[in-house]
Amino acid sequence: MSRTPPRRRADYCWFHEITTRWMDNDVFRHVNNVNYFSFFDTAVTYYEMTENVVDLYTGPMHCVVAEVQCRYHRSVAFPDRIVVGLRVARIGGSSVRYEIGIFRNDEDETSAEGHFVHVFVARATQRPVPIPDASRAILNRISVPD
Repeated sequence: MSRTPPRRRADYCWFHEITTRWMDNDVFRHVNNVNYFSFFDTAVTYYEMTENVVDLYTGPMHCVVAEVQCRYHRSVAFPDRIVVGLRVARIGGSSVRYEIGIFRNDEDETSAEGHFVHVFVARATQRPVPIPDASRAILNRISVPD
């Protein structure tokens, strides 16, 4: 089975920088795999908050994670600087699929990449709701063709 090659920075539309912490390293002297999911969550949530995709604190809806996946290409370790690349691969009726790349320092190829599916839910019921048109327009700004 052949492995898909790492994506490049040019494949992503929006970026967020995160500094690794000493505690992110594990006994093997690299960032532990579970931390990559935290990088994903931080970047997606930061995007949704700063770009006004959804009011996560007080709005009538918020987003919950329905699916997450990560594929690793090379190690990252403290004190590396992480740059998270983000793009929208699919916008459904109530969900959005983000594709995410983790870049080490100034490298052009991903160290890890994956996807993150957020579902828009009503705050009161925690049931899926349609993505508002205004949010859909914001998500489309970083959308890539199929």
